[in-house]
Amino acid sequence: MNPIARIVDDVEQLAARAERLVAQGQVPVSAIERLLGEGVARGAPLYERIIGVAAGSRDATFLARGARAVTSVARISAGTPGTGFMVSPRLLLTAHHVLPTPSSALGVIAEFGAGPGAGDRPQPPARFRLDPDGCFLTDERLGYTLVLVKAGTDGTEAGALFGWNPLIAQQGKIVAGESVNVVGHPPGRPKEISIRHNELREQSELRLLYTTGAEPGSPGSPVFNDQWEVVALHHAALDDPQGGQGRASNTGVRVSAILAHLAGREVAAEVRVLLAEMGPAAGLGPPAVAGRPVPAPACTGLVARPTAFGGGRHLLFLPGTGQERLDPTATRRRWTAGLNKGLTLADLPTLDPGDVWLPTYADRLAEPAPEAPASPTARLLYEQLVGEAAMMAGMPQDSRREGLLTGLHGALAWLASATNLDKALIACVFRDVATYLDDHAVRRRVLDAVLGTVPRSGPLVVVAHGLGSVVAMDLMASLPARVRVPLLVTAGSPLGLDAVHRNLLAGGTSRPPGVGAWLNAWCPSDPVCIGCPLGDDWKCQVDERAVDNPLQRAHDVEEYLSHPAIARTVSAALG
Repeated sequence: MNPIARIVDDVEQLAARAERLVAQGQVPVSAIERLLGEGVARGAPLYERIIGVAAGSRDATFLARGARAVTSVARISAGTPGTGFMVSPRLLLTAHHVLPTPSSALGVIAEFGAGPGAGDRPQPPARFRLDPDGCFLTDERLGYTLVLVKAGTDGTEAGALFGWNPLIAQQGKIVAGESVNVVGHPPGRPKEISIRHNELREQSELRLLYTTGAEPGSPGSPVFNDQWEVVALHHAALDDPQGGQGRASNTGVRVSAILAHLAGREVAAEVRVLLAEMGPAAGLGPPAVAGRPVPAPACTGLVARPTAFGGGRHLLFLPGTGQERLDPTATRRRWTAGLNKGLTLADLPTLDPGDVWLPTYADRLAEPAPEAPASPTARLLYEQLVGEAAMMAGMPQDSRREGLLTGLHGALAWLASATNLDKALIACVFRDVATYLDDHAVRRRVLDAVLGTVPRSGPLVVVAHGLGSVVAMDLMASLPARVRVPLLVTAGSPLGLDAVHRNLLAGGTSRPPGVGAWLNAWCPSDPVCIGCPLGDDWKCQVDERAVDNPLQRAHDVEEYLSHPAIARTVSAALG
């Protein structure tokens, strides 16, 4: 018996899938030109051929991306042995019948790295306890459970150590006939990966039906497409003769169905904050209750302890985009953890989060539109920023064909493909930069908020990230007269883009007055600092350090600060 009502992929689904593959760089523009030259008809025939081109080969990053994706998969030893995987820095997703109730999660251990290491040598897994009191969301009909994972004894979160797989609400991740890859612990054994002879057969609004050439993994395993995006949560194997000899039929819950269900649930404000940490692609932020937006909790800046650094010096972290989704105390803790990692690697003393100043200003930015600023002039600046960054990332002028890569969408898609970062994250950063630079009233509100949370005198070391680095450049001229800045650190900064530095208050590439040393840290795969190094524009005014951040965390400030050279410079400035 067929367990789901079959949906035949229509033209819209095929188009969405083809466009996503092109946007990710899985199909070169030359292949599309060749198909058109062969007379392939536009519409469904063209989309099907594009999907076929992508399925016929794997790019050079296939194995590397897979290796990163599977590290987030954990073995769960509960009443029903199963698998779970991180979908945010602190949340783990598994099947409902693995953890059906909060009490069933008490005392349960999630084991990461439960499998052979290099050279097939056994390695001890990392164990993290679950925290159902902090967050436990389950649904028997859809068959999922989402639970909070406690931080380790050193405060490190599981997602920070082993990564997490963003869940994507957008359609176009897979169509019937494409391959799937399943990773899990069947049943409770060391981690196994099934990537051969696997195929999506049918789909409904809630579930996928797929075949695998081997035991597919225990319930709660992630089901990936060939781009290592999660398309489903594995639920169960089926007694289905259509599976064929040597192939098992399986069913999984669609990611889009789980995210839609989560978006409509009434949850506490602190749980909504946790859901928002799943990232913009999940569509679960800003906070909502019963589908209606509600204001995020008001955040105020955090002041350092009076005794910090002997009471004579100060350290200020200036964040950029995304503050509205995070508690400022957690933000300060994450930044400090990243810096402490670098200090430890440099064999230097670590810092206490309470010794750091942290201004917040997310509530001072104009309320953003879902994808772009609402103001026409800010929208124009936003498109200039994205377009300039895409050109610097190598996007050719003739890459916009057949409506698959057009205008702003094409530029964002190119940046996402070139850097392997989520398109929504890239759009969010550039949107906020454009909003800040375009509107004088917004800029003044942001600067006033930051100035309200800085010390009134003494040496001040400023570490700024993303949009925060743009704010920092404007801030330098407005600091209290008795404050001096021996060191300014900018990380993941867009200051190399002409559309940014020509709109600063100083109006160009002049080093801010009163700044001693200026260190700019940038990662070549970070699309926000694609205009770096800054030396081409800010000649002889800045010291620079190119760093190699993990591909899917190229813009994360914790990764920037964890490099020993960066941490060593900050430590020296603090004396």
